[in-house]
Amino acid sequence: MILIVDDDVAVRTSLSLLLKQAGYVAKAVGTPDAALAVVPDPAVQLVLMDMNYSLDTTGHDGLALLAQVKAVRPALPVILITGWGSISLAVEGMKAGAAEFITKPWNNDALLQTIRTCLDLAASDAAPAPDDAQAPTRRQLDKQFAFQNIIGQDARLLHVLRSVGQVAATDASVLIEGESGTGKELIAEAVHQNSHRRRQPFVKVNLGGISASLFESEMFGHRRGAFTDAKTDRVGRFELANGGTIFLDEIGELDMTSQVKLLRVLQDRTYEVLGDSKARRLDIRVICATNRDLAQEVREGRFREDLFYRINLITVRLPALRERPTDIPLLVQHFVDYLRATYNRASLKVNTRAMHWLREQPLPGNIRELKNLVERAVLVSGKDELGPEDFQAQFRPTAVPVAAQPGELPAVGSITLDELEAQMIRKSMEHYAGNVSRVAKALGLSRGALYRRLEKYAIPFDVTQ
Repeated sequence: MILIVDDDVAVRTSLSLLLKQAGYVAKAVGTPDAALAVVPDPAVQLVLMDMNYSLDTTGHDGLALLAQVKAVRPALPVILITGWGSISLAVEGMKAGAAEFITKPWNNDALLQTIRTCLDLAASDAAPAPDDAQAPTRRQLDKQFAFQNIIGQDARLLHVLRSVGQVAATDASVLIEGESGTGKELIAEAVHQNSHRRRQPFVKVNLGGISASLFESEMFGHRRGAFTDAKTDRVGRFELANGGTIFLDEIGELDMTSQVKLLRVLQDRTYEVLGDSKARRLDIRVICATNRDLAQEVREGRFREDLFYRINLITVRLPALRERPTDIPLLVQHFVDYLRATYNRASLKVNTRAMHWLREQPLPGNIRELKNLVERAVLVSGKDELGPEDFQAQFRPTAVPVAAQPGELPAVGSITLDELEAQMIRKSMEHYAGNVSRVAKALGLSRGALYRRLEKYAIPFDVTQ
């Protein structure tokens, strides 16, 4: 059952009719007290909640109701309903535990898709945990999901892949974080290939390569004559991806003006082609990626907070290659196999000493740097068997985060806040032997907040502790 909470009878009636036509059981109430009387009912699977119930329209009563609902049913998904001008209020609600927000007037298709996504995610979270809390094996994952383009068996990577497989079945927006060269595009493709949209388009967009002046034309398309150089019609990236998935890479590079335009499209699931005033609807899944710390960008005013919460319903953090050194030989062998076939060199191989040397390198450029290093060594050495000296000759060391000595903070600029947080959580998990309750208390976090960070940093944990 979906509970609708709104003091406007017209809104309650409209939403009830829409939900019933979509096959949902709906119950509508007009006051916070009436809502709190229904929320404990286990039949309630989701709440659609307005933010205002008094004449002052500050939304404080809506935030208070959200807090009360979460106190009674912490895992119950809540979708907030707000006006476009009150999105900052909805962001406060997201911080307080709301799953999503929609704006009035809403788009029916977009609203129903948001509801389906939130219900799917809730069902995924409620699914029984595996008998062991350790990372699944690669063989187990490959039986369930299509991950053939992703190389690796490290526990951190396998935790990421398990999360990707679970989330792929929904339409949830996904934000992929990680250093340059960690394989964010491959993860985005894996989300698409394991989703119900796999037979539809997968469109990649490098936002770092699109200037602010061309953003609308590139993303939404234009009609001939829409501006001076528009000599022919152009199909935008969103239209190309309609029905499928759009991958917005380097979203942290987007300027503030373009962020507003993108937010409106992601919120309303509609857009207008330049030179054409007719609004067009979108049925699309959005995956974003960045090597920036977007939370820090928000705090420093360089990234819109409302857009940040719109794109990170699910956050996936890819570990750096130095965090999973056991995967380096697998990746090297994969690259060598490819080069062996490409250059018709059947005897090409890398000896054991070279593999050991490569495992010890920091490789700040991650998988991309490793791939380039292997290819340079193969092309320049001309040998069929590559040793450490062949890679050393081609190695171009760059700066890498330096670990602090015990009891010292790292040098400024040597490590990100995310990396520092991940290190502290790992140390705490080791110190308390994986006891989540004690770790959460020691770090000053709720269990839920700690679980989210454990998933974000792919840190193994036992759900029974």
